[in-house]
Amino acid sequence: MSLESELRSERVSHLRLSGFTAVPAGTSVRDALGRMRTEGNTVCLVTAERSLTGIFTERDVLRKVVDVPDMLDGPIDAVMTADPISVGPEASAASALGLMDQHHIRNLPVVDASGQIVGSMTHMAVIDWLAGRYPVEVLNRSSDPERFPRRAEGG
Repeated sequence: MSLESELRSERVSHLRLSGFTAVPAGTSVRDALGRMRTEGNTVCLVTAERSLTGIFTERDVLRKVVDVPDMLDGPIDAVMTADPISVGPEASAASALGLMDQHHIRNLPVVDASGQIVGSMTHMAVIDWLAGRYPVEVLNRSSDPERFPRRAEGG
């Protein structure tokens, strides 16, 4: 089976999705950033009535907040990306990656059919999946492409 066909058959729900901070719409940017820092997350998903309405990431901080300190006390709604692209947990990893590439995004919210946020897919989820799927090839890859390890390192 080729890597492409494996990614087409692998479901997003089987990947190690990243954590996220969830805040209700109207939360101040300062409070959202404080929660993100406390929880150790780089993505904040904004909700209204328990459904996803926006996404706020470290990229938004750099582009919209850093140079405008007054934004810290404003609502996160003013600096978030409203109505973000999302996928369901049963979407294929390949289609999710395609969306991320097509729209130049690094965090893709995963939302189930009931509107419950499951996680945030990043490129690291796919890299972790590849490392688990092809451990010898990924973990022992030589800097010389003509050399290939015969056995796992330390084995």
